Amino acid sequence: MTKIVLDVHVHLITPNAAALAQFDGVSWDPASEKLEVDGHQIGLKGLFRPADLLKWMDDNDVGQAWISVPPPVYRPHLEADAAERWLGLLNDGLARIVQQHPTRLSPLFHLPVEHPELAVAIARDKIATGQVRFSMSAGGVGHVLSAAVYEPLWDVLNKAAGFLFLHPGEGCDARLDPFYLHNLLGNPTETAIATSHLVFAAVLQRYPDFKICLAHAGGTAAALAGRWQQGHATKRPGLDTTHEAPLLALRRFCVDCIAHDDGALRLAAQVFGEDHVLFGSDWPFPMGLMQPHRQLQGLDSEFRKRIFCDSPEELLGKA
Repeated sequence: MTKIVLDVHVHLITPNAAALAQFDGVSWDPASEKLEVDGHQIGLKGLFRPADLLKWMDDNDVGQAWISVPPPVYRPHLEADAAERWLGLLNDGLARIVQQHPTRLSPLFHLPVEHPELAVAIARDKIATGQVRFSMSAGGVGHVLSAAVYEPLWDVLNKAAGFLFLHPGEGCDARLDPFYLHNLLGNPTETAIATSHLVFAAVLQRYPDFKICLAHAGGTAAALAGRWQQGHATKRPGLDTTHEAPLLALRRFCVDCIAHDDGALRLAAQVFGEDHVLFGSDWPFPMGLMQPHRQLQGLDSEFRKRIFCDSPEELLGKA
């Protein structure tokens, strides 16, 4: 079994009953290990059990994991003051987990896409302590990453040579209510929308010293890359063709390996670059890779080694 050097896509929460009681719409039941946030019950126990994660890592020969909070606790509706307090609680929780397991776990501190100025403040605060890795929602209704309000954030992350993990949040399209489509279709679509704005605004071309990693193999972005390229080549309205072409821009991103199909993952590797595909499990969610060695066994050995060992070792040397 080939050792997996790093897992970039792991979710954990540290429930603090006393602290959570200070927030409207949030409750924690320690007996049943269920967290309720804004009417949404979160009962996946692995989210609250770092020991279970570490056992899973040992069982699957995973060396390190970068941990982030999951979408059900993003709470995009919060005003800036409430969001600052809420994110302080979440990020402090990640820090406490990591303090207990410093050789195995590292935090991806969460930044609020809904409040760019607050995101900059959190990033600056953490960077001042030597922490340069973050997570953020891929956006949502009313928030596009090509907007000028995010330029200060890109500048701060770029100067720190930071790492930003983009993960889709909760969808708002009622057409996706049936058939679990918010996850099956909405999540990968949200990631592609975020990626398209970053590509066509030339964000990573202009800020080349930080890394953005896209969840779920980049969502549907790889399948759309050719269409984006054709739009650029034929100078479609609204596109600035002085920016680099999409197929070049996409090579500036990293993606995790959660595609659930060998062909789709190979396409992502073709578009983003085989050396830009990192291992991610999406612990502890069932839509993740809970049995990574079995689920990725169809890949050729060199590609698997690249995902498990070579690319994360290169990333760890830089971030």
